[in-house]
Amino acid sequence: MPDLKPSIPYPSRRENKRHREQANEKNKKFYEIFKDISFEISFTDALILMPKFASTLKALIGNREKLSEMARTPMNEHCLAVILNKLPKKLGDPGKFLIPCEFSRMDECLALADLGASINLMRLSVWKELSLPELTPTCMTLELADRSVSKPIGIAKDVKVKVDMFHFSADFMVVDFEPDPRVPLILG
Repeated sequence: MPDLKPSIPYPSRRENKRHREQANEKNKKFYEIFKDISFEISFTDALILMPKFASTLKALIGNREKLSEMARTPMNEHCLAVILNKLPKKLGDPGKFLIPCEFSRMDECLALADLGASINLMRLSVWKELSLPELTPTCMTLELADRSVSKPIGIAKDVKVKVDMFHFSADFMVVDFEPDPRVPLILG
């Protein structure tokens, strides 16, 4: 019986290297030919032949007045600031936003404003100092910014607050805690 061994059709490494070299040579020749190709076409014609811009450019080229009007577009100071890179320096975070406000029985105080909390807080000591009317009881529980939980003593309804020249009527949650003494109120 003859020895039957199938021949494996794997090309040798030498042939692979030769094929790669041939492919590289062909790529180099193609690149050289491609480098020498040039077209004699105007920029306007090239843009018109691009389908996306054709209708817009034809309209502009056909209407010389509009084209010259667009060429003379004046820039305001904001555009010039961007183009000339004369934008103002970005300032740091100011931290707390404190606004002065007044009550009828209290000198000017500072309130922490617009924290997005949608709730107004007042310390119990401030409520006593202002001699505000009775508190409305509440069963609400508040989670403060420092993640502590506090139960308000009550709600002071319709407290008159003067901010600058404006008078507001606001409801305050009265809480017995000692936050920053410089900020007796939090206006949400």
